[in-house]
Amino acid sequence: MRVEPTLPPAVLAAIRAPFETVGASLADVPLVQPLNLILDLAGEGLRARLFVVQAEGGAESCLRPDFTAPVARSHVESGAVEGRYFYQGKAFRAAPEHTGRSEEFLQLGLERFDAQASDAVTADAEVAALAWRGAIAGGRGDLEFWLGDAALFAAFIDSLDLAPALATRLVRIAKRPRLLQAELARAGQGAADSGADGGLADLLADLPGEGAGNLLREVWALAGIAPVGGRGPAEIAERLVSKAQARRAPALTTAQAAAVASFLAISDRPEAALDQARRLAGGQASALDAAITAWSSRLAKLAAEGVPQDVLRFTPGLGHAFDYYDGLTFEVRSAALGPDRPVAAGGRYDGLLVRLGGTGGGRAVGCMVRPWRAFAQGEV
Repeated sequence: MRVEPTLPPAVLAAIRAPFETVGASLADVPLVQPLNLILDLAGEGLRARLFVVQAEGGAESCLRPDFTAPVARSHVESGAVEGRYFYQGKAFRAAPEHTGRSEEFLQLGLERFDAQASDAVTADAEVAALAWRGAIAGGRGDLEFWLGDAALFAAFIDSLDLAPALATRLVRIAKRPRLLQAELARAGQGAADSGADGGLADLLADLPGEGAGNLLREVWALAGIAPVGGRGPAEIAERLVSKAQARRAPALTTAQAAAVASFLAISDRPEAALDQARRLAGGQASALDAAITAWSSRLAKLAAEGVPQDVLRFTPGLGHAFDYYDGLTFEVRSAALGPDRPVAAGGRYDGLLVRLGGTGGGRAVGCMVRPWRAFAQGEV
């Protein structure tokens, strides 16, 4: 395992300093996390980057790849409605051998949980600005602040007035580029009949929520079958369901596919990017208009928090390795490191609280900074 170098104490203190002003409690979460929980929350696409560990005869676990899900889980289990938690510690993700990138590295960050009635836009701006202040404290002079919104795509799709099955599928696969591109490529084609040569895939596709993965897990247990090749029931079920849904769903028209592709390609200053999104919308744009109005407020609050407007960029499809973000997303990027090695990142993930057993009455937004990447003499 490639270990990240140690940061000079004075630099780490400077990066940490903004986080010490927000009145957060110190979070301490286990180094080892349940594998199935991480995959269920973050998506099977992360499996290849996890360090999996298993005691003899025990369930599979993994070294924590990130702090958000473990901190959120601890918050839900505490029964608290609100909370702010600061963390600093090691995280672990496998990297391709040829890159030479660190696989054990330091993260620090904040997770903020508010009541449902709280002002989410203000919280978004405060947490995003905190990430920016932590990132620039490392001394790099080549940083840009990239913004996105996982919910904006759903609002845009809503504006196109698509068939419900197609709209649902597009939103579901929005963070899976290969599936989304395949959907765009079949524009103008028809849909297959439900059940036509679908077999197990069609059966699983009819189950709600996480029922498909749970059914496969139960069948395997009854039959005494062990997973092969590292793929678990959730991953296999997801692929079968996606295949069935793709076959069943009506296709986009060529004009609709062109609009979706153009929307996903937006990358500009925030005001210009949001104007482009509005121009691409269909006739049912009330949800999109509301989302863009919220962004006007969010941008004003970021400016009030001291984030320079000339460093801001906006691309609606901005995502992360974890697919639980359902609102604002952001990354602080270094020109030297490129878009695949963000210095800081974060976003809104209200829905994750429910998936962890919460009652649905809370809001959640958080951020993390990679100090070694923020350090001017750090990662290259």
